[in-house]
Amino acid sequence: MRDLDETDMEILSLLAENARRPFSEIGDVVGLSGPAVSDRVERLREAGIIEGFTIEVDRAQLRAGVPVLVRVELPTGSLEPARERVRDTDGVEHVFVTADGGLLFYARLEARNVRQWIETRFEGIETADYTVTLVDDVEWTPSVDGVEFALACAECGNTVDSEGETARIDGELYHFCCPSCLSRFEDRYRRLEERA
Repeated sequence: MRDLDETDMEILSLLAENARRPFSEIGDVVGLSGPAVSDRVERLREAGIIEGFTIEVDRAQLRAGVPVLVRVELPTGSLEPARERVRDTDGVEHVFVTADGGLLFYARLEARNVRQWIETRFEGIETADYTVTLVDDVEWTPSVDGVEFALACAECGNTVDSEGETARIDGELYHFCCPSCLSRFEDRYRRLEERA
């Protein structure tokens, strides 16, 4: 896998601004044809750098409730069940886990009693405390500028650089830092297939 070049980074920046931008328009900016941009985007997707294309819905336009930022402090062992519960709740748009093990999420709540809404969501899950902050305005500006991408070797976890190897095994694309890691991975893969 070769390193990402300036054109790849520019394509990523343009897609981060507007994921629905036509490839021909991106090509005009970066000096490539639409099909060439499409090929690069597909390569970035196969490499796992682009995981998908999403939309950001302005729920205010849908009259879908009051925007709030909720921070929940959880005792050890409660984080995963709480995160799963929040992630699967309608109206919750972003879920974060803080470095100190707290849970933070942005939601639009239709409930008139926020305290009751939160207590209902966490019923059966122990919580230490929570705070709710009313959000006045939200701005989301994704950026890939200044970000370095590094692929990890599927065998040893080291960074894959321009001297690395790429292989498609059973339809899946894998990246390796060196030929010996590729060889070890393929050998282990064959042994596992033989046992199955």
